[in-house]
Amino acid sequence: MMQEISRRPIGIFDSGLGGLSAVREIRTLLPRETLVYFGDTGRVPYGTRSTQTIRRYAAQDIRFLLSHADCKAVVVACGTVSANALDVLCAENDIPIIGVIDPAVTAAQHATKNGRIGVIATPSTIASGAYERALHRVDPTISVTSAACALFVPLVENGFVDADDPIPRLTAERYLEPIRASGADTLILGCTHYPLLAPVISRVLPDVTLIDTGREAAHRLHALLTERNLHTASDTPGSSSFFVSDEPQGFANAAARFLGISPEEGLPAVSRINIEEY
Repeated sequence: MMQEISRRPIGIFDSGLGGLSAVREIRTLLPRETLVYFGDTGRVPYGTRSTQTIRRYAAQDIRFLLSHADCKAVVVACGTVSANALDVLCAENDIPIIGVIDPAVTAAQHATKNGRIGVIATPSTIASGAYERALHRVDPTISVTSAACALFVPLVENGFVDADDPIPRLTAERYLEPIRASGADTLILGCTHYPLLAPVISRVLPDVTLIDTGREAAHRLHALLTERNLHTASDTPGSSSFFVSDEPQGFANAAARFLGISPEEGLPAVSRINIEEY
């Protein structure tokens, strides 16, 4: 029975492109696993939505993954969903579901030297207080400074990620001023879109350690599969399937950039689904 479960794919979902940063990390750590990704590009961004709407979207997203692929585990590669709906998803489904908050908090706790940690995320994630609560659960003495960065997701989705581009740089300087003023030595990138802006953020905060939530979630997934003996028995490279709720071509072009796919390798195949059917 366990061997049968181990053959099943891993599902990953996000509101759009950002979760592809987690896919890249998972593919590096678990090259033989089959991955199924859904990006809700027709309803992005989630970060400005109400909690009720976020939970409805997240329930539809995970229903698609489970009905389409019968996943053995799901990674919620979305900070907004992890902050506002992870508890509901875990209660309603009987498979392992990993969010991005707890793995990132553990990494930040280990990384900080002065006990001052910054968190940047979407407005909804920041408003939820999820990162602050999680950090104070592991260490009540940690000082947390948070900043909502509403424009970071559209910047990434539209390709404005170059550290020499004044548009993302000036935006980052404005958003990150509270983090700089706090003296934080560690910054949680609380949205999986944000690692694409890491060069921009590092230029504004050159001495701050950045915590990539997608990377930390990938490590947590690896540990969970090991603990439950759910690693695939396949000895060949695993495949990846991509699904979106809007026009596939633009996603395919961006996915190649996120995943580090060269033009010679070709664009990944992407299928469009009607997420409202789930």
